[in-house]
Formats: sequence, C-alpha cells, structure tokens
Amino acid sequence: MERHFDEELEVIRRKLVEMGGLAEQLIGRSIQILVSRDNTLSEEVWPAEQIVNQKQIEIDEGCLELLARHQPMATDLRFLVSTLRITGELERIADQAVNITEAALVLIVRPEVKPLIDIPRMATLASGMVKDSLDAFVRKDTRLARAVLTRDDQVDGYKNQIFRELLTYMLSDPKTIERAIELILISRHLERIADHATNVAEDAIYYVEGRDVRHHAGEAAAPSGESRPF
Repeated sequence: MERHFDEELEVIRRKLVEMGGLAEQLIGRSIQILVSRDNTLSEEVWPAEQIVNQKQIEIDEGCLELLARHQPMATDLRFLVSTLRITGELERIADQAVNITEAALVLIVRPEVKPLIDIPRMATLASGMVKDSLDAFVRKDTRLARAVLTRDDQVDGYKNQIFRELLTYMLSDPKTIERAIELILISRHLERIADHATNVAEDAIYYVEGRDVRHHAGEAAAPSGESRPF
C-alpha cells in the first residue's frame, strides 16, 4: 500500500513539473512575440494555456483523491497541500503570459516607442524565478527557494525603471501614451509572474521545513528551529 502511494505521489510530481514547464514556455513565447514582432507565434499561446488549465484540474483532483484515501501525515501531507497551492500559482502565471501576448499583439502593429531592453531582461529574470522555484520544490532545496525570494526585489526594480523611462517618453510626446501604457502593463504582468514564483518558493520552504513563511520575509530569509505541526 505504501509503495503504491509513493508511486501516486510521483505521478503528481511529474505532472506538476510538466505544468510548470508549460507555464515557463508561455512566458518565453509571449515575450518572443513582442521582441520578434511575429504575430503567428501567438497561435501556440492559447492552446498551451488551455493545457495548463487542464493539468491544474488533473493534479488538483489527484491530490484531493490521495488526501481522502490515504489521509497522509507530515511531509506527504505538506507535499499535497503545497501542490494544491502551486497549481493555482502556475495557472495564474499562464494567465499573465496570455495578458502579455494580448498586449504584444497590440504593440507589434505599431511603431516602437523605444528599443526593448529592460522588458526582455525582466522577463528572463521572472521566468528564471518560475523555473528555480519549482525546481526548489521538486528537489526539496530550500537554499534555492530562498534565493528566489531575494530576486523579487530585482524584478520590482526593473518595473519601476521601465515606468520612469516610459513616463519620460509620454511627457515628451503624447502620441506615445497608448503604446507606453501597454509596455507598462507588460512590466506589471511580469511583476505578477515573479510574485507567483515567490509564492511557489515559499511553498517549497513550507513543504521541506514545515514552516509557513508567507507574509514573513524575515523568517523566509533564514530557517529557524520552529516548525508547524504537520
């Protein structure tokens, strides 16, 4: 019975990795549309987002079934609880990538406001946070999870820098306002992606250490001896 349960946990783990990989690919594809100005790439976005949604349903149902049938304790319980949270974060990441795609499709048919420099860098950073946060969860690597938490400030820094620069363009040429606002919105979508990756990293810490560090950045920075009861 225990071996069968472990095998079922492994199936859920593999599906979660697949879901995370799809979400990460969606980020890259949405930014690629913006940078390459190739609207044909968008044809892959919506079907992929639907697959992410379906995987969320499959994984959540699998977790709930295991919780009901086996009533796991300790680490196994934390794994299932964290997985239920993480699928929601990954689904929202995919939604943000769709939002970026929609903004990109508006922008690529019009002249560029400015060369794209910081947004692709911001996207690379946010996408890396998604990958590393999920890797931290799967590998039970709290050091990597905490490294993800520290990178959230860098993403915020890019967002603020992009806003300040685009504000300058809007003030100097009102004709750029609509396009600049779309770019600002893209930076905000990327910031939200980083926030979701941060949540996944916090779930990784909870899974491994049994400590809920949400809303407690100081506690997340370094482990303590205290733990939750399961």
